Amino acid sequence: MNPLLQYVLVQRAKNKLKGEKSPKKLGKRLLVKEIRTAQVELIHAVKEILFIAIGVTAAGFGLKGFLLPNQFIDGGATGVSLLIQVKSNVSLGILLIMVNLPFLILGARTIGKGFAVRSILAIAALAIVVHFVPYPIITDDKLLIAVFGGFFLGLGIGMAMRGGSVIDGTEVLAIYLSRKWHLTIGDVLLLINIVIFSAGAYLLSIEVALYAILTYLVAAKTVNYVVDGVEEYIGVTIISTKNEEIRVMLTEKMGRACTIFQGKQGYSQNCNKREDTEIVYTVMTRLELAKLSTEIDKIDKNAFIVMGVVKDIRGGMIKKKPMK
Repeated sequence: MNPLLQYVLVQRAKNKLKGEKSPKKLGKRLLVKEIRTAQVELIHAVKEILFIAIGVTAAGFGLKGFLLPNQFIDGGATGVSLLIQVKSNVSLGILLIMVNLPFLILGARTIGKGFAVRSILAIAALAIVVHFVPYPIITDDKLLIAVFGGFFLGLGIGMAMRGGSVIDGTEVLAIYLSRKWHLTIGDVLLLINIVIFSAGAYLLSIEVALYAILTYLVAAKTVNYVVDGVEEYIGVTIISTKNEEIRVMLTEKMGRACTIFQGKQGYSQNCNKREDTEIVYTVMTRLELAKLSTEIDKIDKNAFIVMGVVKDIRGGMIKKKPMK
């Protein structure tokens, strides 16, 4: 580790612990644990920033290199922004912020304030990129515009999601409405985009709306490829010797319900007795996995984690309160 960075982490840990404990109780073991926690947070924060930066760059290229110069639209909040821009000539950067802002306020309540802050910064960065960066116009072929514009836009949205944020707020609205209407998030997104494409057909032309549908399908497939489907819940199984700490983190820090299974180790050395163990199982959305990974690494970096897509959920307590 860089000596300067190590010094900063040590001083940060000392200052934090001094505020919580008296100098006599400030042990080396506690200090090392706090330094490791800060190091994990820093590494994950850098990864998330990198993912978001790549996402903003890719989405900006899809918008300015393909869609915007040819008056093409897409689905979601980005599609609404493009549609308004085509009819009013207002700056797309300003429209992206204005259209997404209500969704981000909703996201702060339904997902968490940290997610909302990251998303606001990501959308603001996209607005700046779209307004100031002079991307080259690649082609005037309509089919290529729809396909590759959708690909780069989807790549940008997917990478931003990998960083724990969104640059298109309709996913947040879909999560909220799916809980109210008992529909899947994919179904809600489809209904939202049908309205957007119908408006595009009425205000622009049926041809533009058809190309917009193609752009949306390519973008959606690209997003699924990058993040394995944000519209689905993820079941997470965690096997760790520190299962109690992980249970407390899930229920108290992340506001998630979980289930504890009683299990037994499958491997024993020299025919020794296989020890009993507790297995933690929880369900959450893809947007929360970055936060979960960070918190688990703080507790047990060697924890065995299995994740699987959950097609449908009924009953139970999926989420009680927003993440802290």
